[in-house]
Amino acid sequence: MTRFEFQPKGVCSQRMEVQVEDGILRSLKVAGGCSGNLQGISRLVEGMPVEEVIRRLDGIRCGHKSTSCPDQLAQALKRQMQA
Repeated sequence: MTRFEFQPKGVCSQRMEVQVEDGILRSLKVAGGCSGNLQGISRLVEGMPVEEVIRRLDGIRCGHKSTSCPDQLAQALKRQMQA
Protein backbone atom coordinates (compact mmCIF):
# COMPACT_ATOMS: atom_id res chain seq x y z
CA MET A 1 0.00 0.00 0.00
CA THR A 2 1.25 3.47 -0.89
CA ARG A 3 0.50 6.28 1.52
CA PHE A 4 1.30 9.88 0.79
CA GLU A 5 0.43 13.33 2.02
CA PHE A 6 0.41 16.57 0.09
CA GLN A 7 -0.46 20.22 0.50
CA PRO A 8 -2.87 21.51 -2.14
CA LYS A 9 -2.12 24.89 -3.70
CA GLY A 10 -4.61 27.63 -4.56
CA VAL A 11 -7.52 26.10 -2.62
CA CYS A 12 -8.98 26.19 0.89
CA SER A 13 -7.95 22.68 1.95
CA GLN A 14 -4.60 22.50 3.71
CA ARG A 15 -3.58 18.84 3.61
CA MET A 16 -4.68 15.63 1.91
CA GLU A 17 -3.69 12.15 3.06
CA VAL A 18 -4.11 9.42 0.45
CA GLN A 19 -3.76 5.65 0.51
CA VAL A 20 -3.56 3.69 -2.75
CA GLU A 21 -3.37 -0.08 -3.07
CA ASP A 22 -3.09 -1.98 -6.36
CA GLY A 23 -4.20 1.09 -8.34
CA ILE A 24 -7.30 1.65 -6.17
CA LEU A 25 -7.76 4.74 -4.00
CA ARG A 26 -8.44 3.20 -0.59
CA SER A 27 -8.57 6.27 1.65
CA LEU A 28 -8.70 10.06 1.37
CA LYS A 29 -8.64 12.38 4.36
CA VAL A 30 -8.70 16.15 3.89
CA ALA A 31 -7.89 18.85 6.47
CA GLY A 32 -9.37 22.29 5.93
CA GLY A 33 -11.67 23.37 3.15
CA CYS A 34 -15.41 22.75 2.85
CA SER A 35 -15.86 19.86 5.26
CA GLY A 36 -19.15 18.47 3.93
CA ASN A 37 -18.13 18.63 0.28
CA LEU A 38 -14.73 17.09 0.92
CA GLN A 39 -16.19 14.29 3.04
CA GLY A 40 -18.59 13.59 0.17
CA ILE A 41 -15.78 13.55 -2.40
CA SER A 42 -13.76 11.24 -0.15
CA ARG A 43 -16.60 8.74 0.11
CA LEU A 44 -17.24 8.86 -3.62
CA VAL A 45 -13.63 8.22 -4.68
CA GLU A 46 -12.72 5.59 -2.08
CA GLY A 47 -12.66 2.21 -3.82
CA MET A 48 -12.32 3.81 -7.27
CA PRO A 49 -9.40 3.12 -9.62
CA VAL A 50 -6.88 5.96 -9.47
CA GLU A 51 -7.05 6.48 -13.23
CA GLU A 52 -10.83 6.95 -13.01
CA VAL A 53 -10.47 9.46 -10.14
CA ILE A 54 -8.04 11.44 -12.28
CA ARG A 55 -10.31 11.25 -15.34
CA ARG A 56 -13.32 12.53 -13.40
CA LEU A 57 -11.66 15.25 -11.30
CA ASP A 58 -8.89 16.68 -13.48
CA GLY A 59 -9.59 20.26 -14.54
CA ILE A 60 -12.49 21.02 -12.18
CA ARG A 61 -12.42 24.68 -11.15
CA CYS A 62 -13.77 26.36 -8.02
CA GLY A 63 -15.44 29.66 -8.88
CA HIS A 64 -12.89 32.09 -10.30
CA LYS A 65 -9.92 29.92 -9.25
CA SER A 66 -7.99 27.97 -11.87
CA THR A 67 -8.14 24.82 -9.72
CA SER A 68 -10.24 23.16 -7.00
CA CYS A 69 -9.80 20.61 -4.22
CA PRO A 70 -10.90 17.78 -6.58
CA ASP A 71 -8.47 19.04 -9.25
CA GLN A 72 -5.66 19.21 -6.69
CA LEU A 73 -6.35 15.58 -5.77
CA ALA A 74 -6.14 14.62 -9.45
CA GLN A 75 -2.85 16.51 -9.85
CA ALA A 76 -1.37 14.82 -6.78
CA LEU A 77 -2.43 11.37 -8.01
CA LYS A 78 -0.88 12.06 -11.43
CA ARG A 79 2.41 13.08 -9.81
CA GLN A 80 2.37 10.02 -7.56
CA MET A 81 1.78 7.70 -10.53
CA GLN A 82 4.84 9.18 -12.30
CA ALA A 83 7.08 8.71 -9.26
